[in-house]
Amino acid sequence: METTHVILDPAYHIGAVDPRIFGGFLEHMGRAVYEGVFDPGSAHADENGFRKDVLGALRQLNMTAMRYPGGNFASGYHWMDGIGPKRQRPTVRELAWQSIEPNQFGTDEFMKMASMMDWTPMVTVNLGTGTPEEARNWVEYCNCPVGSRYADLRAENGSKAPYQVKLWGLGNEMDSPWQLGHVPAEQYAILAQQAAKLMKDTDPNIETVACGTCAISLPTYMEWDRTVLEYIGSFADYVSLHRYVGNPKGNTVDYLAVTNSIDQQIEEMDAVCRFVQARSKSKKRHYLCFDEWNVWYRTRSAEHTRGSGKFAPPLIEERYNLEDALVVAGFLNSFIRHADIVKIANIAQIVNVIAPILTRGDDMLLQTIFYPFAMYSSRRDGIALLPSVSGPAYDSPSYGRVSVIDTSAILGDGVLHAFLVNRNIKETAEIEIDHGRGKLVSVISAEAVSGPAPDACNTYENPNVICSQPLQAVKISEGKASIQLPPLSIVAITFRTA
Repeated sequence: METTHVILDPAYHIGAVDPRIFGGFLEHMGRAVYEGVFDPGSAHADENGFRKDVLGALRQLNMTAMRYPGGNFASGYHWMDGIGPKRQRPTVRELAWQSIEPNQFGTDEFMKMASMMDWTPMVTVNLGTGTPEEARNWVEYCNCPVGSRYADLRAENGSKAPYQVKLWGLGNEMDSPWQLGHVPAEQYAILAQQAAKLMKDTDPNIETVACGTCAISLPTYMEWDRTVLEYIGSFADYVSLHRYVGNPKGNTVDYLAVTNSIDQQIEEMDAVCRFVQARSKSKKRHYLCFDEWNVWYRTRSAEHTRGSGKFAPPLIEERYNLEDALVVAGFLNSFIRHADIVKIANIAQIVNVIAPILTRGDDMLLQTIFYPFAMYSSRRDGIALLPSVSGPAYDSPSYGRVSVIDTSAILGDGVLHAFLVNRNIKETAEIEIDHGRGKLVSVISAEAVSGPAPDACNTYENPNVICSQPLQAVKISEGKASIQLPPLSIVAITFRTA
């Protein structure tokens, strides 16, 4: 195959990479919480009931902002049900996923876990069936010093020190007809503004995320966002966007080109933010919070999304393969390439539910998508560079023309992190990386994910079919690098620079 030339000039900055783009999402859905991170009956449980094996695997992902408790679940969740003595917490039927919720894991358990894992807590308030006052009370419970009703209640429940939750979501997917409490944009904007005002009056240091359009297929796409942002103004710091993708037609080449559409969605949403800023003559710019994203298409039927009144039913437990791992890497490339716009992103979700980690009893399995996330998140510090790519390309029926090689790069202190995806399903790719007016001195580390076929996946019986491996095929000569990428592969390289 023709050589692809990638120029990563240190002078061409996009913006600082916000570490929060490597965030996760934990929702009370299926087996994400119960039998996922929290399983007191497991042989792996610690004194808190947290699964040590799962948390150990999650540590390898170096996640940052962790969104909780939903998701659709948040629109029916009343946070006070999940605090206090566990024997006194109510068992309820939650309506988002038609499951039984025992409330044995709530705010205080999540905050303890977040502290243990060094996660930045990101709490989504209930603006579906909840009220602005309920949201404000939650901020007081989490963030205020003792001496008032809800802060004192937190102290009674074991934490005198505030949790200092900085990120708060103003509801979830309120534009979607399937959401509990769904209303038109004008009504949501009023409710969100009221909640944000009360919440920021309670703690002026918090940042809020307004609900943006959750699916590009909805007829209100972008118009919803404009309406909400124009009304809520400075009471929101970010606007959310969501995206789930898949390969229902079984066309790998077309599927891997979906990064074009992800780039387009980010740029369209940013255009709305810029339009609102210009029209309102405001100094404040809203940034993007991509707080739900992943591959999800095999488990969308009612069989996989409705819990039928059961406790911890196995909902949307997607099994991921090699091509899915390449698409996850593509999402991360897109976030890095838009580092000036995308400030927070949360892969949905972290355990069992469309997740990089699965459990089965006391067993645990790392899925294919685990590995690219770990490879990228361990190399996240620095400034995103604007890549120039010239080489083979192809026309995708659904997404237009794309380069065979998808790439992004982060310039750190004396290092350059380069991320490369070879979308070719048959041929090894020859890559030359030119650091422009900089110089590549040596390879500090290099690893790759590849496999025997697009549909290759990990199983409990064969857990290492797809995993990261050291990459040897990197050579440095005269300040440039030459690399050979296997077909259908993801490569992450850290170079020492001069």
